[in-house]
Amino acid sequence: MSISQQAFLRDAMRRLNLTRDVFATRIGVKRRALDTWLLPEGSQEFRAMPEVVERFVSEIVQNSALLEKYTQSAQAGPLRERIAVNGKHQLLSVDQFTRESVEDLFRVADLMQPVARRQKVSRVLEGAVLGNLFFEASTRTRVSFGSAFCRLGGSVCDTTGFTFSSMAKGESIYDTSRVMSGYVDAMVIRHPDKGSVAEFAQATNIPVVNGGDGPGEHPSQALLDLYTILTEFSRLGKLLDGAHIAMVGDLKYGRTVHSLIKLLALYKGIKFTLISPPGLEMPDYIIEQASRNDNVIEQKSSLAEGLAGADVIYATRVQKERFANEESEGYTPEFQISRATIDTHCGPDTIVMHPLPRDSRPGANDLSVDLNDDPRLAIFRQTDNGIPIRMAIFAVLLGVEGLVQHSMRDVTWKHPSHIGPDDSIFHGLD
Repeated sequence: MSISQQAFLRDAMRRLNLTRDVFATRIGVKRRALDTWLLPEGSQEFRAMPEVVERFVSEIVQNSALLEKYTQSAQAGPLRERIAVNGKHQLLSVDQFTRESVEDLFRVADLMQPVARRQKVSRVLEGAVLGNLFFEASTRTRVSFGSAFCRLGGSVCDTTGFTFSSMAKGESIYDTSRVMSGYVDAMVIRHPDKGSVAEFAQATNIPVVNGGDGPGEHPSQALLDLYTILTEFSRLGKLLDGAHIAMVGDLKYGRTVHSLIKLLALYKGIKFTLISPPGLEMPDYIIEQASRNDNVIEQKSSLAEGLAGADVIYATRVQKERFANEESEGYTPEFQISRATIDTHCGPDTIVMHPLPRDSRPGANDLSVDLNDDPRLAIFRQTDNGIPIRMAIFAVLLGVEGLVQHSMRDVTWKHPSHIGPDDSIFHGLD
């Protein structure tokens, strides 16, 4: 590069007419990383920009079509209107997002981090009530949504289990949704039947979030997964474009991978390696959608064939509760992701993820617990990211994202500096 790194980046931001925050989001890095690249080269905190970032920024600036797309997206209107479904502010599918809108949501999630990390509090949703309607068993997702809403000052009403609802008495989805809409200001719904959450959404004008509809989708999980990948890549100096993503396990019924692969397909040049037991392959219609943007998809039947060179390994639990009689009974031992597997086939920068819960019982052959103290395991950083992402979803759908930053105040209680006592320690990760 014939000019200084600082001059190169400043010129790019000026030509794109973007602030540092928006520019960092556009190129898929954290603001703190960009700040170190923008320092004078003689500064003690100066860091060299990765070559892959330089190539990506050069491509954006030199391509007039990309330049127009990236410049206009910053002035494209409120995010809640850009992701609306038939004029309603609801989150039902990742298909509502473009690459620009999903990265705008992540920018809102970044603003939520001080609250999510218990450093600040905000009351922008004070007086609002969330209805958590979970007609299928859940602990982690239900509590995560509830916690996110409460951290913005709202309150939560929970209901769990189909047998404890009026629907067990024959009440229709329409009636349940319309009645609940008179009680609460937003709803999160998990239901065992694909498409059922969309039925709930049709009967109301309040925000509805899909918390998982059977083997269909789980959009908030996919958003936090993508946010985690981008955060990890920022730490490692990688870009998502051109990455190698391996998905392992039950790809037929695993709704998390259905949503995630569609979001990842918004990026370009990604190599997807899909590894599953016979009978649990990714559905064809999802593979077709994921093939856009010059992405490459390979299907394998063993870990040894598919994990080499993977930047991310996304393991999934076998969804036995959704099996028909003809389906496989689950993993065999050779499908288990363990420390030995990762050491054999992957490098030190591979990121290992799992949507949880993982089945840790002997013989389950799910993601091994022997990775718990391995820095490549990102599952707990992944779940922690669920709070800022779901806070961002609520803030956007309820139109208060612009109020959060100015509403923050310091917390008054004492909290631990690290949540998990056994979590791995990461250099440079706060």
